[in-house]
Amino acid sequence: VRTYVRTYVRTYVRTYLRRRKGPAWKSLCLRMLKIRIIGLQKTVPLLAGKNEKINIMSNKYIKKNDIIQRHIVDSAQIIDIVDFNSNTTTDIGSGSGMPGIIIAILLKSLKKDIKVKLYEKSYHKSHFLRDVSTKLNLKTEIIQKNIFEEKKLETGTIMSRAFKPMPVVLDLVNENFSNFSNIIFFMGKSGREIFKNTLKDWDLEYSEKKSLTNKESFLINVKKIKRKNKTQLKKN
Repeated sequence: VRTYVRTYVRTYVRTYLRRRKGPAWKSLCLRMLKIRIIGLQKTVPLLAGKNEKINIMSNKYIKKNDIIQRHIVDSAQIIDIVDFNSNTTTDIGSGSGMPGIIIAILLKSLKKDIKVKLYEKSYHKSHFLRDVSTKLNLKTEIIQKNIFEEKKLETGTIMSRAFKPMPVVLDLVNENFSNFSNIIFFMGKSGREIFKNTLKDWDLEYSEKKSLTNKESFLINVKKIKRKNKTQLKKN
C-alpha cells in the first residue's frame, strides 16, 4: 500500500503540474508532496480499512485513487485560505476527517502551531479521528458533541465540507460562534443555485475560488456574515 500511494501521488503531482498553470496549483502540488512524506501513506489505508467496519465515507469513492483525488487533494486545496494567525481552526462536521485531518497534516508539515478542532457526534467516527490523530501525531482536538448545542465558540477558520446546507451553517455560526476569522464552504454541482438563494437572506463579505479538483465545484471564503432584516428582504 505504501509503495502504491508513493507512486500514485508522485505521478499525480507531476501530471497536474504539467497540465495546470498558475501559482495556486503549483503551491498545492508542493504541499501534496509534503502530505505524501508525512501522512498520506498512513491516511489512505486507515480510511480504507476502517470503512470496511463502519461507514465513514461513501463506498462509491473508497478506492485508493478516489480517496486521494476526491477527498485528500480536494481537502488540501484550502490550505492557502486557512487563517494562520489564529491558534485554532475548526471542522464543524468532520466525519471521516475531511478536511480537518488533512489540514492538520499540512499545518504540521508547515510547522504551524495551530490546533484543529474536529466536531463529530458519532462515537465510532470520533474514535477513528482520535486513532488517526494519534498515529500521525497531529495537533487536533476531537470533540464528540453536537455542535448545534455548543455556544460562545471561538476559532480562526471554520471549515464546512459535505456537512449541512450553506444557510444552516450560516445560522449555526451566527448563533453559536462569538468570534471567527473566516468560513470556507466547499460547493458542489448544485452549489451555484444554493449560493444564489443564500444571498437573498444574508449579506456576506466573501471571495470565490474555482476548485482545483473538479470543474463543476468551487470554494466560497466568507469573512463576515450578517442576516438581512425583513425590510431588506422586502426590497430584494
